[in-house]
Amino acid sequence: MSSSYYSSILYGAVLTVGVSLAALLVAIILGLAGAGAKLSGRPILVALATLYTTIIRGIPELVLMLLVFYGGTIGLNNLFEAMGSETTVDINPFFAGVLTIGFIYGAYMTETFRGAILAIPKGQAEAAWAFGMGRTQTFMRITAPQMVRYALPGFTNNWLVLIKATALVSLIGLQEMTYLAKQASAATRSPFAYFLFTAALFLIYTTVSLMVLRRLNARYSLGTKRVQL
Repeated sequence: MSSSYYSSILYGAVLTVGVSLAALLVAIILGLAGAGAKLSGRPILVALATLYTTIIRGIPELVLMLLVFYGGTIGLNNLFEAMGSETTVDINPFFAGVLTIGFIYGAYMTETFRGAILAIPKGQAEAAWAFGMGRTQTFMRITAPQMVRYALPGFTNNWLVLIKATALVSLIGLQEMTYLAKQASAATRSPFAYFLFTAALFLIYTTVSLMVLRRLNARYSLGTKRVQL
């Protein structure tokens, strides 16, 4: 077994982190937007957000990945052809992976953030408005800090699953560590060693993430635990 294959898997591990963090950013943005839409009280926004979370949570991640990558490419090329243009489009696997994973977990983040906001007593926001705070200021100074505390458990679970879901981008040709492990296995006919190495890297990522998020949860939970008599 050549050490060069392990080096290439480590290179792919860096790409895996990049995909995970970029997809997380997309998921957070969509999650906040979706939670805001569901709590807005406006029927159209509520219906759109509900449709989004229902459909996304009901379709397998692999199917969505293939739909975005292959279906998106075919759809854009057909559109350009219908417009009389000879331009052809190839969706970048990194871009497709980030958008698809972010879009999927944005639906889960929507429910996480919505539940966290609902856990905050409404009287706090009403008191802030009574003191002259605007809605944006109230959200940033009153709602957001408490929302983080309530959302962290669900956020942690979503993040851990999101990291593991990045293995799916290997199916659309992105050379992250799962893809490179498959290539090394095919070349050496020693799949166990390379996939075990890849599994160990994923375990390191999730373990470090848990440590960081637990410390963050402890920080936001200071002064909130009740003393049991």
